[in-house]
Amino acid sequence: MTNILICGISGKMGGNVLSLLENDPEAKAVCGVDFYPKQLSVPVYKTFSEVKEPVDVIIDFSSPEALEDRLKFAEEKGAGIVLACTGFSEKELALVDEYSARVAIFKTANLSLGINLMQALCKAAAEVLGEAFDVEIVERHHNLKKDAPSGTALMLADSINEVFDGKKKYVEGRSGIVGARTREEIGIHAVRGGTIVGEHEVMFAGEDEILTISHSARSKRVFAAGAIRAAKFLAGKAPGKYDMQNLLNS
Repeated sequence: MTNILICGISGKMGGNVLSLLENDPEAKAVCGVDFYPKQLSVPVYKTFSEVKEPVDVIIDFSSPEALEDRLKFAEEKGAGIVLACTGFSEKELALVDEYSARVAIFKTANLSLGINLMQALCKAAAEVLGEAFDVEIVERHHNLKKDAPSGTALMLADSINEVFDGKKKYVEGRSGIVGARTREEIGIHAVRGGTIVGEHEVMFAGEDEILTISHSARSKRVFAAGAIRAAKFLAGKAPGKYDMQNLLNS
């Protein structure tokens, strides 16, 4: 049985994880940590220093804020951590790299199985279509999402750019007299509105034809389920950085 601490348990995603774990035969939520604790079916603490329960893996659906507190706790307890939030700064990403020498860290821009298949399909399309097709990415999310473009959109762009040896530059939206589009661009556009869970569309536009690869998440539970799957995979793993490809290959 994998003992899971849910960071950000008072939020919507934390609540989804807690709900799914209630009927999971292989893992259970033992407690949660949240800046805004509320009464739930497991103990909820405001800080990691208050945690008394044994923890195998942390599922973190909070925010990049106070990231080091989570990583320190994971190191002290010998626990793994699934970083399920996005919007990390370069400094915070460097911190993740530093702690991965001592902590098993699972980090991915998107925990959906479908999105990770989409990533592979987009890379394959770029290999076949090459420079003859322009690549544009559109991502759509709810009006409460704080970071833009989404981590998933950047993940898709990075996968495509690998085909071109990283030579493509990212253009985030366009405004004014920007001139003709160059072959060196990957356009990335963010839409925010309503309660859109998450939609990503990659368009390969060539001469007289367009190929579009898209994915639409209809419920946030798909990400919660992916986080639990990642936590089970991570339990007992040696320190290092892991992602969805490691999980799928296993």
